[in-house]
Amino acid sequence: MSISSALSNALSGLNASSRTTEVISNNLANALTPGYAPREVMLSARGEGRGGGVMVDGVTRSEDPGLLTERRQADGELAHANTRSDFLTRLEKVTGTPDQPDSLSGLYAAFSASLITAAAKPEEDTRLQAAVTAAKDLATKINGVSQQIQKSRSQAESAIKQTVDVANKLLQEIATLNARIVGAKSGGQPSASYQDQRRTVIDQLAELVPVKLAKRENGSVALFTPGGASLLDGRPATLSFNSANLVTANMSVENGSLDGLNINGKPVITSGERSPIAGGRLAALFEVRDNLAPDAQKQLDAIARDLVQRFQDPGLDATRATGSAGLFTDAGLPFDVANETGLAGRLAINSVVDASAGGGYWRLRDGLGATAPGPVGNGALLNDLTNALERNSSLASGSLGGTPRSAPEHAAAFASHVAQGRLALDREISLSSARQETLAKAELSQGVDSDAEMQKMLLVEQAYSANARVIQTINDMLDTLMRI
Repeated sequence: MSISSALSNALSGLNASSRTTEVISNNLANALTPGYAPREVMLSARGEGRGGGVMVDGVTRSEDPGLLTERRQADGELAHANTRSDFLTRLEKVTGTPDQPDSLSGLYAAFSASLITAAAKPEEDTRLQAAVTAAKDLATKINGVSQQIQKSRSQAESAIKQTVDVANKLLQEIATLNARIVGAKSGGQPSASYQDQRRTVIDQLAELVPVKLAKRENGSVALFTPGGASLLDGRPATLSFNSANLVTANMSVENGSLDGLNINGKPVITSGERSPIAGGRLAALFEVRDNLAPDAQKQLDAIARDLVQRFQDPGLDATRATGSAGLFTDAGLPFDVANETGLAGRLAINSVVDASAGGGYWRLRDGLGATAPGPVGNGALLNDLTNALERNSSLASGSLGGTPRSAPEHAAAFASHVAQGRLALDREISLSSARQETLAKAELSQGVDSDAEMQKMLLVEQAYSANARVIQTINDMLDTLMRI
């Protein structure tokens, strides 16, 4: 081997060592950087015709596409379950549990007790007033639960709009990074940092809408949902959604008062297994707005209807005119079967028993249609009202079952329905969270291994020293030759 060949080999070794040291340093510096994939220098031997030595072929990123896809799917599933659970948790909180005095069940019990207390001494106005107040508190509580349901729907509506806007922004960022990666590769420039950025942005998108990745030429990628919708293939898709300022109980996609989701101007199914966006936070928000909240409202309206009809029974109070409202009303009016949707939000006590509205507490004892107080010691109607509340009957609507129950028991069944739904989602969250954590740990284990990188650094230092020694030896030889 000639001196020039030996010198060329040593210089190429120094260049390779320098490049490898730079890559290892970057790996160590970014060990905790989200989205960073470990780099590795690719080396190859140069043939004798090219001077020999080592050639740096490039720098590669190390990641497991299959593991990455599964972890993203787990992220979306966890976000999907958490979003639905948040709704039921808020609903359960406002409904309350039976051991809480201000819960739905607690206020039913308080109203029942107040009627019994008033019937024991019907001549005492304070007891009649307490019974009316308990009835008003119960109606207000049912109003509050209904308001929470519609508030959750309005919040979901607003969140859908925000999520769609964020998804469009992320898709545009991914398309921009695709272009930068292609440009860098075409120009022979490093593109690893752009790929890290793209990976992070895709991770963010996967929590909103589940995605599957397909590789394209020159390092670009295409994105599709598991349901088959194209989100990015060259150009990013455009998601569109027109939000309403306020969502009320009678608003739905079916009657045209609420908007659905469009991808590139075409409407897509937003819930169920056939939905192209199934899983992820966006689908969960649509489920809250269009399924979970309307179902809860339907069950609560059935509870309110049951309460109204128990006290609107024509045989309960002979003083009431035929077809007139009972103790509980639909915003002051008798209940109309054709107008049940949203009844829980309109529920109110009859103003004729409310002194603050110009009525009289005594009508609870003497009859809602009475024009003057009757015998103060007559508690028959109060007993009849108690029996109406406690009588077992089936709900005429909703899906809480056809089992005959008292009014308080129907309220307890509603609270149990909400709690069971929340517990089921808690179990789903637990499983999804465990899967997501396991995959995240597996992904981290394939990230930067600091110990392994330090070992590589020691080997590089040894190689660098060896090549430097060769150059020093050549220099000494040339010095010796020059002195001869």
